[in-house]
Amino acid sequence: MNKSIFTYEEFYEWILELVLAEKTSGSSQSPALANFTALNAKRMSRLSKTVILQPELMSLLQEITELQEWLVITEAWCGDSAQSLPVIARMAAASDNINLKIVLREENPELMDQYLTNGSKSIPKLVSFDQSGNEIFTWGPRPEPAQKILMDWKREPAGRSWEIFEKELHTWYALDKSVSLQGEFVQILEKQEV
Repeated sequence: MNKSIFTYEEFYEWILELVLAEKTSGSSQSPALANFTALNAKRMSRLSKTVILQPELMSLLQEITELQEWLVITEAWCGDSAQSLPVIARMAAASDNINLKIVLREENPELMDQYLTNGSKSIPKLVSFDQSGNEIFTWGPRPEPAQKILMDWKREPAGRSWEIFEKELHTWYALDKSVSLQGEFVQILEKQEV
């Protein structure tokens, strides 16, 4: 891996610094991406304060006995990441055996190329490794219902602009309250031998 490796707290603090500088991560800088980064800081702050893990998920996380590294590939401007990363961080914090690290997509193109979604560099992407560096599972870039919303819009936008689609997607996230994401991790963890 190249360059920056963050804990969740470091990543969030770095995003706040980017917001103050009216910037975003990566080499592509624009007012729109800086605005997405500022919006994402608010989303992450809200979710960090409000997300509650489901009891079944908490139990499965606490049953993990072997050390795992959860590596999330993302960028500061990514709205899906802002909706998922605080929940992933809460999950990692619930287990003594999960070490969460965050890396940037642009700084790690070879890594990102190993975890494409339908041929695209969609983020966030979480990859879990055991102590020997063997892959345990992957997740991402978004919960399945959110992925379906995106794929339906791409297939048939029905005159809806990207901005309208984005509003629909983030409304879904707000209404779902991370239930779908947590349910997917319950399924993933149930398949593991903890």
